[in-house]
Amino acid sequence: MFCKVAGIFVYSDQADIAREIIGFARLNGRQSVVLTLGEKDAQALQNAGADKIIAIKGESEMIENYAQAIAVMLKDESAELFAVGATPRGRDLAARVAGYLDCAMVSDIAAAGFEGDQIVCTRMMYGGAVQQTEKLSGLSVITIPPGKFATAQGEASILSLELPADNRVSLMETAPIVKEGVDLSKAEKVVCVGMALDKAEDLQIARDLADVMGAELGCTRSIAEERHWLPVESYIGISGAVIKPKLYLSMGVSGQIQHVYGIRDAGLIVAIDTNEKAPIFKAADYGIVGDLYQVVPMLTEALKK
Repeated sequence: MFCKVAGIFVYSDQADIAREIIGFARLNGRQSVVLTLGEKDAQALQNAGADKIIAIKGESEMIENYAQAIAVMLKDESAELFAVGATPRGRDLAARVAGYLDCAMVSDIAAAGFEGDQIVCTRMMYGGAVQQTEKLSGLSVITIPPGKFATAQGEASILSLELPADNRVSLMETAPIVKEGVDLSKAEKVVCVGMALDKAEDLQIARDLADVMGAELGCTRSIAEERHWLPVESYIGISGAVIKPKLYLSMGVSGQIQHVYGIRDAGLIVAIDTNEKAPIFKAADYGIVGDLYQVVPMLTEALKK
């Protein structure tokens, strides 16, 4: 098909994750070949440090429909690993490719590296309560969430390649999802509110603190999905946003394991809660036992000075 490049083949429908996976390949001394659906996506990643970019052409607008052809390509090109961005579409593609290859797959890794010819992956289990390590031999598939690796730079050549598509599923219509919240995964500072807030109007206390800190506002799942005080994009946890800010400050967040899963990679965790036995304090670097209605306004005023 083309000059064989034993290494890591990469796909993500989010360019930021693709850039991080390319960085992962470089970190481990592997060459990287990026797959994109069309020239436009290929050009967006041309300076991301990959060794080669393959722009797939074909009859389908759905990357999932090329899963079997991609599996054949990976075998033909002696790939070591197919690393896919852990997005809804990416997870779908990864599972299909692994099925066609009949190979090992690890989803949503927390860390990965190479030990000789083996790929060693770490992932969280049971909402982050358990860390599991798996060693994969031979061609394998993994999915990688955002925020795990540093990006790289460097120009790559683009090769257009026509692949056969499985058109049993076709795209009938697309409609954009209107998002109301910010992308917390890119925030350097986050203020998070929990169920200790009495009413929606009291969110202003958190907003004032976030403004003076230059932080984004997040929340627990209950605030977004039960009380509907903030957009669903704002909630942090295992089924919501998994974030990696330099500073995370919670106010009135109990810190159940499902929430702590979403903040475990934060650089510094500060917690404010009235309950000195709240689980959040076990995860926090600094804790303030006190009423958020008293502590937060004082903290805001102190930071203004």
